[in-house]
Amino acid sequence: MVRRLYGSAELQERLQVSRARVVQITSRPDFPEPFDRLAGGAVWLVEDVEAWIAEHRPHQARGADPDEC
Repeated sequence: MVRRLYGSAELQERLQVSRARVVQITSRPDFPEPFDRLAGGAVWLVEDVEAWIAEHRPHQARGADPDEC
């Protein structure tokens, strides 16, 4: 099973925010828990982050096509 992940750089690009803003967003209690923490930092499952975006940033939500990410 292939799992698609977002790291901080991918979140920065996906949300179109600064690195500092990614830290703020990922620290929110309603943001998904990281899937794992690696030497390079935390990583999140794309589907968890996209669900959060759909709920909290609907103007940035994408269609149901996960290949659009």
